[in-house]
Amino acid sequence: MKKQFAVIGMGRFGSSVATALYRLGYEVLAIDKHEERIEHVLNRVTHAVQADSTDEEALRAIGIRNFDVVVVAIGQDIQASILTSLILKEMGVKMLVVKAQTDLHGKVLTKIGVDKVIFPERDMGLRLAHNLISPNVVDYIELSEDHSIVEIHVTPPMIGKSLRELDIRAKYGCNVMAIKRKDRMNISPRAEDQIRENDILIVVGSNENLRKLEKSFEE
Repeated sequence: MKKQFAVIGMGRFGSSVATALYRLGYEVLAIDKHEERIEHVLNRVTHAVQADSTDEEALRAIGIRNFDVVVVAIGQDIQASILTSLILKEMGVKMLVVKAQTDLHGKVLTKIGVDKVIFPERDMGLRLAHNLISPNVVDYIELSEDHSIVEIHVTPPMIGKSLRELDIRAKYGCNVMAIKRKDRMNISPRAEDQIRENDILIVVGSNENLRKLEKSFEE
């Protein structure tokens, strides 16, 4: 049986998550206290309900505990985000994912036991910054304060060379996890695998070592 999702807060981020999950074939319940936002997503999710997520009785009436994952995507109202998260944790929601506005907001959410805290604005800003610094960077995902994964377009001098010849691990202390080629992904590349034009390398390493690698792509 497919997972069922509830998304609270139909701002830009929340509505984007809800409609994307629905397009992928999942059952999605959209919740927002503003009627116009509910009307906006009505035909792009399974169900849409106007309700105040800080009202425990309203959440119980919706049957929020029955959902496999609840995403709290409340925008600027940090107090409502925290209160909603607290109510959902006390109700015993299986998996609670909450959008945080600031580091302090994120720390509070972690303290109350939220399963996953996400920082979409910060993460998007980080990705854009890396893309602006090094145009070869396709994507940048922060794993922790010290380690990340980066997707990088190969440069002409790399084409035709094997991973052994590039020797990224020895030169930069980073590991090539996978090679993306058109619609195919090689998730266990061998040392003798050759790099082709338009390949994308998926590399993991410390942020310091990844910065050195990115700089080499600029040269």
